Amino acid sequence: MSRVVHLHIGAPKTGTTYLQDRLALNARTLAAHGVHFPSRSPLVSPGLSQFRAALDLLGQDWGGPKGHAEGSWEALVKKVNRRSGTSILSHEILAPATPDRIAKAMRDLSGCEVHIVYSARDLGRQLPAAWQESVKQGRKWTYRQFLNRVERGQPWFYRAFDLPTVLGNWGAGLSPERVHVVTVPQPADLRRDEDLLWQRMCQVFGIDPAWAPLDSSRTNKSLGIAETQVVRKLNKRMDRATRREAAYDELIRQMLAQDQLVKRKSAPVTLPPGRFDWAEAQTDRWLDWIEGSQVHVVGDVEELRPVRPAEDAVWSNPDKVKSKQQLRAAIDALAAMTREAASRPDPDRQLVNRVRLQAGRFRDR
Repeated sequence: MSRVVHLHIGAPKTGTTYLQDRLALNARTLAAHGVHFPSRSPLVSPGLSQFRAALDLLGQDWGGPKGHAEGSWEALVKKVNRRSGTSILSHEILAPATPDRIAKAMRDLSGCEVHIVYSARDLGRQLPAAWQESVKQGRKWTYRQFLNRVERGQPWFYRAFDLPTVLGNWGAGLSPERVHVVTVPQPADLRRDEDLLWQRMCQVFGIDPAWAPLDSSRTNKSLGIAETQVVRKLNKRMDRATRREAAYDELIRQMLAQDQLVKRKSAPVTLPPGRFDWAEAQTDRWLDWIEGSQVHVVGDVEELRPVRPAEDAVWSNPDKVKSKQQLRAAIDALAAMTREAASRPDPDRQLVNRVRLQAGRFRDR
């Protein structure tokens, strides 16, 4: 019985939300062709199931109640080992895994032909997106602080972006043809870019695109400088415990940051002109490693080079947004939160109504 596993380990901010959702939407039709995007349980979506499995493998426990990920990796591996054909496991938090965690994954999947898939994007776009994402997830640092720490190789995001280290760790012991780099195309049109990235991933996974006819509408849209600054300052007003609760993720990251504030149009977050020399030096290191390692590349490695802005372009500093811009964004955020609160049932009123209903039933007996 032949089993092939494609471990798509990231990187973050490379269209992973879109890719994972499209795989989930087409799980049934893909399975009919021997390609599986497994879940631990039919009651849990593949995306959530694989997120929990990744957490469990890494020995982490966040994004839900304590212990919510326990046993998820083992359960998912059992699913994979019971199926022939191809299985796809995908989550971007796997990219910076430590060698001991990687060794465990490889041992657990030792009965399969394992391929490592890494989607890569130029740092000129990836770093601004990563700072925004970190703020959506509750971080308080300024853009300058974030970029300074990135240049020192400190934050989790940079460890996930460091292509030579990530693939050197995950690809250890694998032949180069089983390590795949998929480049994210330079921006042209959103739908065209998503479709081209999907076509490239299909090539690596061995999927005929006709097997997955349903498209995804899920994208992790970017905030502008004013909106990101408002969310960052909101984070500063809240304690760490509150920012780590599941309710924060639902209200701030999903409802506010990814639904309401993305509709506003302030200047985009972009890489400062003074950071391009460093980004280009990192890219040269990436490309040298790719050439020397002879791993399989789908796309064009030149797409990984940051595109410098025009000489006369005006850069907008996300750490210095005018007060009026922030105020307008904050009022819009407050209005959205107020509408959300008004639409939710009052738990105290629900309790009163249940008591009254029960009392009425007793009176009618």
